[in-house]
Amino acid sequence: MTRVSRFLFIGLAITILAYPALSLGLILSQQERAKIDGQSLDFSKVLSRGSTRSLPVIEDRARDGAVLHSFHLSAPHRGAPLLVLLHGSGWYGGQMLGLARALSDRAEVLIPNLRGHYMGPGPRGDVAYIGQLEDDIADLVSAHRAKGQAVVLAGHSSGGGLAIRFAGGKHGGMMDAAVILAPFLKYDAPTVRDNSAGWARPLTRRIIGLSMLNAVGVTALNHLTVIQFAMPQEILNSPEGEKATTAYSYALNTSFAPRDDYLVDIASLPPFLLLAGRRDEAFRAERFEPTMSAVTDAGRYRLIDGVGHLELVDSPNAARHISEFLDGL
Repeated sequence: MTRVSRFLFIGLAITILAYPALSLGLILSQQERAKIDGQSLDFSKVLSRGSTRSLPVIEDRARDGAVLHSFHLSAPHRGAPLLVLLHGSGWYGGQMLGLARALSDRAEVLIPNLRGHYMGPGPRGDVAYIGQLEDDIADLVSAHRAKGQAVVLAGHSSGGGLAIRFAGGKHGGMMDAAVILAPFLKYDAPTVRDNSAGWARPLTRRIIGLSMLNAVGVTALNHLTVIQFAMPQEILNSPEGEKATTAYSYALNTSFAPRDDYLVDIASLPPFLLLAGRRDEAFRAERFEPTMSAVTDAGRYRLIDGVGHLELVDSPNAARHISEFLDGL
């Protein structure tokens, strides 16, 4: 072996050994907090939103045999679209209760309780693999879509990000339209405020380390927590507290957002309506249109006065805009 070859061999060996060591070092260097304090989103209206007991709950089987629980409102008339409402991070399908009722005369409404959340299958805050949420949604759509029925995916915050991810994934062709309510695009997108106004505490070094391992096909540690949410104590102490999911694994957090090149997923969207409140505490509402319209002309954009991030879901003006959009399909 020549001297040059020996140096190359030693350099390669060092790189092979150092890469996993660096990845593990980053992962181990950061731990979850027992409690997340400080500023959060305004959940004041969550406790007064109303009970989901009056909504029919249906069960479907996912491709792995797990039971998927969804709230369901039947189609108001033949030809009505199937509207799938995706809840945001840390919560469950009950978040969409008011909006579902407001739109029940325009569409058949299905509200999944996503895997890893309250009423969803699997351990809280985790999924079995990256992309499992998309597979679950595809299974639900396949189970409920009538022949020729249009499918509209609608999501709020991370649920909006999931709808965008779905459009750019292998099941994207199942969507005919989308409604995106103040979506999470990516941590470094120009639409995002720092840590989403205190709501999210990402474990950045862990995310980097796990991303490095995933880049070389190592997924064994994807169950580790990488983000925690500042759910208000008044929610956690209330009867609603059991419905909160306060932390996500790497697998779930990755599955619940557009891919790293989020603009590619956005460009894959079918005709869509984007809504955001001008008082949004987590995102910069005015930046959605310039960011997204740079890669697609399929969208309509509406900003709603006097409405914050969580309030958007229950806004009568939001329901009106969505109704008009559905009528135009």
